[in-house]
Amino acid sequence: MSDRDAAGDGESGPTNVGQRFDRLPKTPADRVVEGRASRAEVLDWFDKRFGIGPSVLEGYSFWEKGAGKIWVFNGEATDPSEVEAIGMTLLRTRQEHWKPTGRAASRFGAHATRNVIELDPAQAARFAAGEDQDLREWEGDWGYLIATHEIAGEQVPIGVGLYLYDELRSVVPKGSRADLPVVE
Repeated sequence: MSDRDAAGDGESGPTNVGQRFDRLPKTPADRVVEGRASRAEVLDWFDKRFGIGPSVLEGYSFWEKGAGKIWVFNGEATDPSEVEAIGMTLLRTRQEHWKPTGRAASRFGAHATRNVIELDPAQAARFAAGEDQDLREWEGDWGYLIATHEIAGEQVPIGVGLYLYDELRSVVPKGSRADLPVVE
């Protein structure tokens, strides 16, 4: 179902239906449902915030279910409105600051060239456990960052953190937290 097919009350125009998947419009000019992000805006945000270029997400379709919960699906779907999930959650958009999901960081974070914070083993263990920590040494942007940790000689994304006032706040969901051994 597309943005153009969204339900409305006839007076105020099309509205978001919280329990249905709707494809994001291609551009803001194509938007019919007020507040819905467009595909172009999502691609531009990932590019500007993390340096994840549009080509990385080229083969994916984007869907909204609920208020601003954006899902990404590798391929196309003709009418996913009857399913509970399609692909994976990518981003939350209907809030002051857009927030990528931890799954998005895990899946696409290796392509990021900006706003990536590399954590040492002790920091990574605290982050994965859901602990906030002082990290005054970060000199990049405030806001949501992709946290990485070195595994087998490579920086691997481990989640999303929120950096404010010299503190990295772990936003790893409670059900995804882990006690990692610290190996120096």
